[in-house]
Amino acid sequence: MKKHPFIFKSGSWIGEGKITLSMMDEELAFYTRWKVPEVDKKGRVDSLQEIQISGLSDVMQNQFAFYDITRRGFHIELENQSLGKVVGKGMISDNLIGWEFRLDHLGFEGFEFYEKGDAPGTYLMHAEYSTNDDFRTVIHGKIWRPLEDQNELEKSN
Repeated sequence: MKKHPFIFKSGSWIGEGKITLSMMDEELAFYTRWKVPEVDKKGRVDSLQEIQISGLSDVMQNQFAFYDITRRGFHIELENQSLGKVVGKGMISDNLIGWEFRLDHLGFEGFEFYEKGDAPGTYLMHAEYSTNDDFRTVIHGKIWRPLEDQNELEKSN
């Protein structure tokens, strides 16, 4: 997937932004790191995302698996301590990569999208998740390749 280095080229991504939780009145800063390995022999990308929210001591970990990848889309699994494992669908366009989960049986739905930024190797991101008990999370941020990974990315293009 030449048009999107995020998810489809191995390496690290770091990011930051603001997160709003419906149970709190304030926006909180967050920092994130993605560890993206090579695509395996089955065509899967099993990635790890770590999120540190300012003021909270725990680092949240999300395991994402991207599979059945085509030019226009993919399937996605998200696994974490809160949700267990959930499955959704992803889409790919020239400037955007994103996914959504609609799990009525769990009362959970949400989406994330990453839009290519002006600088090479950067993405602007937006995500919203909600549960049927009115818990809502809204996230705005930016991710980018650390300089050493950016240099590797430029060599491979």
